[in-house]
Amino acid sequence: MKLVDLRKIAVRQQFRIRFQISNGLECVVNQHGVAQVPALHGIPDFNLEKELESVSQFVLEPCAADPKNPAPSRSLTRDEMAAMADCSPVAAAAEHDEE
Repeated sequence: MKLVDLRKIAVRQQFRIRFQISNGLECVVNQHGVAQVPALHGIPDFNLEKELESVSQFVLEPCAADPKNPAPSRSLTRDEMAAMADCSPVAAAAEHDEE
């Protein structure tokens, strides 16, 4: 699973996807597909794509929820997130085109 996969999920399903990286910081991929590390205040000394390889837990927060009745966030394992990426409409269309 790559960062681009998380971006596609976040945009298509209107989620914010949060995960911890090895240095204790948190990365957030917002509903616009932008990956941010809010606590970072300078040039990073890490590669986010490489950090993603070791992530095992993700938190999905719905963005399109009613503000008066927010939907709960949910925690997913790496395998669950990868399955979600594989089931996206683009992934399914790409597989179909290859046949």
